[in-house]
Amino acid sequence: MKGGRGFRKEMIMWWCMLLLSLLGTDNKWVRGQFDSNGFISIDCGLSENDSYIDEHTKLSYISDAQFIDTGLNHYISKEYTPSLSRQYLTVRSFNSGARNCYSLKSLVLGSKYLIRATFLYGNYDGLNQFAMFDLYIGVNFWKTVNISDAVTPIIAEVITVAPADYVQVCLANTGGGNPFISSLDLRPLKDTLYLLANSTQSLSLVKRLNAGPTDTTIIRYPDDRHDRMWEPWSNEPYWSELTTTSDVSHILTDQFEAPSAVLQTAATRVNSSVLQFDWAPGPLDNSRSYWWALHFCETQLLGKNQSRWFNITVNGLMWYAEPYSPSYLLADEIYGKYGLQLPYYNVSLVATGNSTLPPLLNAFELFIVLPVANVPTDSGDVSAINAIKEKYQIKKNWVGDPCAPATYIWDGLNCSYSSSPRITALNLASNGLMGDFLSLFSELKALQSLNLSDNNLTGSIPDALSQLTSLTLLDLTGNKLNGTIPDGLLRKSQAGKLTLRVGDNPNLCSNSTACTPNEQKKDNGSIRVIAIIVPVIVVVLLVALVLLLCMLKNKKGTGGEQYSDFSKAGLKDDLFQPENRQFAYTELAAITNEFTRIIGKGGFGTFYHGTLEDGTQVAVKVQSESSSQGTRDFVGEEEEEEEEEEDDDDDDDDDDYYYYYYYY
Repeated sequence: MKGGRGFRKEMIMWWCMLLLSLLGTDNKWVRGQFDSNGFISIDCGLSENDSYIDEHTKLSYISDAQFIDTGLNHYISKEYTPSLSRQYLTVRSFNSGARNCYSLKSLVLGSKYLIRATFLYGNYDGLNQFAMFDLYIGVNFWKTVNISDAVTPIIAEVITVAPADYVQVCLANTGGGNPFISSLDLRPLKDTLYLLANSTQSLSLVKRLNAGPTDTTIIRYPDDRHDRMWEPWSNEPYWSELTTTSDVSHILTDQFEAPSAVLQTAATRVNSSVLQFDWAPGPLDNSRSYWWALHFCETQLLGKNQSRWFNITVNGLMWYAEPYSPSYLLADEIYGKYGLQLPYYNVSLVATGNSTLPPLLNAFELFIVLPVANVPTDSGDVSAINAIKEKYQIKKNWVGDPCAPATYIWDGLNCSYSSSPRITALNLASNGLMGDFLSLFSELKALQSLNLSDNNLTGSIPDALSQLTSLTLLDLTGNKLNGTIPDGLLRKSQAGKLTLRVGDNPNLCSNSTACTPNEQKKDNGSIRVIAIIVPVIVVVLLVALVLLLCMLKNKKGTGGEQYSDFSKAGLKDDLFQPENRQFAYTELAAITNEFTRIIGKGGFGTFYHGTLEDGTQVAVKVQSESSSQGTRDFVGEEEEEEEEEEDDDDDDDDDDYYYYYYYY
């Protein structure tokens, strides 16, 4: 949810945009991607804040700047501009990166869309060198774009189901020249249209033809409310045209909704009872399946003695099971249930023996069936890696899907492909990453290896990384991290399940007791009391001696000799002499060899074995962080009053460390 200030700013901009629209002002800074029809119409290469209304369709076209962050804008050569629509006057070209992608966002997962891309070279680079490159819809191959001249536009169209709440259109450099694009359109379709397009396959348009037109105009929006482009199709002198000015009706279950303007014209064969057409797949498409739909509408009101019946065959075999007769001014279609893969296609409409009129055809659509063979990367991984890219402003050609297809996997990533691709390794070593080490990386749930060495990451290591069950390598060498390493990571490292590299992070602690004094002061604002107690063996003997004396006293009763203190027990007065001494942390670390040997644990802390400068063996007790007891309980009753005084002094100097020891 946006903050209050940002929200108010957006509301002000929205009202300004609305006001400009009502006033008819040409708004050059509109950032919204959808128009009132739910269309996205993009003029590629247009200046970032520019937009315009197309003079033919009256659709609003906007710049492609908000849909892609790679490529360069160009104008085509002036010699070609006078006769071209405005969408063809600019292009965006891509002279770097194996793949560059447009992202069309805020779509509806599982909904159906028509996507159209156009390409016109126009010698935009002044080199007069044509190009050939591949086009992808998401992670699946769409078609090869082959530019063979400067002025003929190439139109690519696909009907597809959105696999997420966005769709990406990618141009892949295959070595045939720099890819470029002139325009990109997206149109929402009802789910009931083109049923063969579903979650498992898309339909790539080969041709959409309007048979028997009276002129050469391409029919599209607003005549076709879905903005499909119907090209004029005639075959004079072999075909004749039939037309009507009456509106054509559609049944409620119409799966195509061909526009009335298209169905008002039809073609018939001159002096023949057969209307036929054929095609052969190109060398790049001969292994694919083709699917087509024939559109019919009777444009003439037939007399009582007139009839129009015909059979539909493919390569001489019946394709439609029975003779067909189109209905007057009612849209109808004949189409296959699945695609066909043949070396050659001949579609014929053959009049039956009792028909008085030749066959007619109003329109024809031909598609290549595109299997959705590649599955996109797990959506959670995609969200996480894109957030990482945005946060750290990673300067790699990270575009399109991170893992799929495998040919275009992002630099620095490894992925698994058992089902939906998952990111298993991320190497961003020496990439200039700056800022806090955020828990974004822990959202890559399948991560096995994470290398962030030699960057400028600050802050503490996120504890959430401990929850990555597959993580076996974590390299954080050479950053500016501080705080302590999470216990979960330390445990995995100690158990041999994780290779953990954290060297060259001066302010990073392996655990709470390994931090430097300054860091401890910053972290929790308190000092820990560290005590060095008499040699362990002597302590044990003294305790045993006291217990023995107590037992003897109890046995003798009140009549026996009493020992009220150590001197009465025969011990010298100077045998037990308490004394204070201050140690720096580095001295304590040296005495205990970095606190490596634990010799016992008490209620208030842990005992470590150590050796003083003179070779005396000592026990170092480190007060537990979780202990709520004061220094009094920590060092013993004998020094209670003296310790209270020392604690008062501690308040004045947080950098001192105190210990207590006894000579025996």
